[in-house]
Amino acid sequence: MTTIASGTDTLTRDALTVLQPGFPGTTAPDWLLRRLGEGLASVGLFGRNIASPEQLASLTAQLRAERDDVLVAIDEEGGDVTRLEVRTGSSFPGNHALGAVDDVSLTLEVAAELGRRLAECGVNLNWAPSADVNSNPANPVIGVRSFGADPGLVARHTAAYVTGLQSAGVAACTKHFPGHGDTAVDSHHALPRIDADPAVLTERELTPFRAAIAAGTRAVMSAHILVPALDPGRPATLSPRILTTLLREELGYDGLIVTDGMEMQAVAATYGIERGSVLAVAAGADAICVGGGLADDETVRRLRDALVTAVRTGELPEQRLADAAERVRALARWTAPGRTAAAGTGEGTARAGRGAGRADVGLIAARRALRLTGDDVFTPLTDPPFVAALTPVANIAVGDETPWGVAAELGRLLPGTETGSFAGTDAGDAALVAAGERRIVAVVRDEHRHPWMAAALDTLLTARPDTVVVEMGVPQAPPRGALHIATHGAARVCGRAAAEVIAAGTHA
Repeated sequence: MTTIASGTDTLTRDALTVLQPGFPGTTAPDWLLRRLGEGLASVGLFGRNIASPEQLASLTAQLRAERDDVLVAIDEEGGDVTRLEVRTGSSFPGNHALGAVDDVSLTLEVAAELGRRLAECGVNLNWAPSADVNSNPANPVIGVRSFGADPGLVARHTAAYVTGLQSAGVAACTKHFPGHGDTAVDSHHALPRIDADPAVLTERELTPFRAAIAAGTRAVMSAHILVPALDPGRPATLSPRILTTLLREELGYDGLIVTDGMEMQAVAATYGIERGSVLAVAAGADAICVGGGLADDETVRRLRDALVTAVRTGELPEQRLADAAERVRALARWTAPGRTAAAGTGEGTARAGRGAGRADVGLIAARRALRLTGDDVFTPLTDPPFVAALTPVANIAVGDETPWGVAAELGRLLPGTETGSFAGTDAGDAALVAAGERRIVAVVRDEHRHPWMAAALDTLLTARPDTVVVEMGVPQAPPRGALHIATHGAARVCGRAAAEVIAAGTHA
């Protein structure tokens, strides 16, 4: 096992152990390797750290050469939120597409294949799945990251996802507790608030988390949201009532509790990351996620010192910090190569019964998720069209570096396809000018949340009623166009599935 550097006392080691920092670059910096030798037990990976599967495997091997039991975490939901394929788009549809199909065996298989690919690269903790019930159509940060708006559907697919992912030896981290679906504010920017009463929260928000716990999820991620019915004073991440009383005692969860990114403005702008981290551990969190925006040794030092000082001044009980660190180490033991799946979770059975799985299961799922309107009279295109991407601002969780849409996939089927990106009040007129006489394929993302987007479609369809419309967000607006395709997500495979219908008329 890993040898902790001499001179590192137990308190300092435990303070480092509960941190999950990010870092820049595609190789581990010297400071990170040094911290691993001093007691740091987890790292978080983001798109900036990944160039290819081979490079990622080399990076994780570099980390394990310093500490063999390190937890390597990633935010790989598939669908719109991908880090493995951040530059190309995901080979797997996201939760909303899987919920649209509503085949739990397919969800389990998709998660198992995704887990297998993560494990091959040396990743053993995935900050997924999202168990949020997308009950608010105006939600700017969850949307297609949710399996849907029905708690029962979300619960059964959350459980299947947890089982599938963990069958590959990758720990699931079910998020965002106690549920981020009924929000209209992105917690990356400000503190959201959910004003539901306790009965609604129990039957809606908590139902998928109960299912995840029953399925054996190894980790749960807290949400930076204020839920006055549970705690009127503090957001969930900093609330003993929510993390300890509700999650631990009432729901009976005993695994790792991970915070959402502490640099997010919902916490950082009000409490600061040092104060927020101390309050989170005191509330019951075991691992502090930081590094989406802050990724340097100075941040790690500041957080370590804040936790040590809080213990020495009596603000944070030393036993609470020790318990948190032990839960991190316990998860590391669970992910160790050759481990035996815990009894009662079904993971061993799932692994034994599936083998390597189907490499194309993501595309199969994306095809099955399509919902078509007007396909009974639609004639597939034979000439290259113009793809008008009506492009909203991407939320931070998704990022704006990941390509989306159907243009690339249509270009493979119909060489000569051209595309343009449009936004704002003149988007429809600008798209008409750019398209010229070519057939238009208009691609939208959450039309119902963007009045300018709906107006642009009005303009396009009035002038060109033969326009094909592809909705790659949550399909809330009434379908329209010569053909309307709802993909339930913007992953690369969702674009491919839609392109196949437009150019070849094929549909699962």
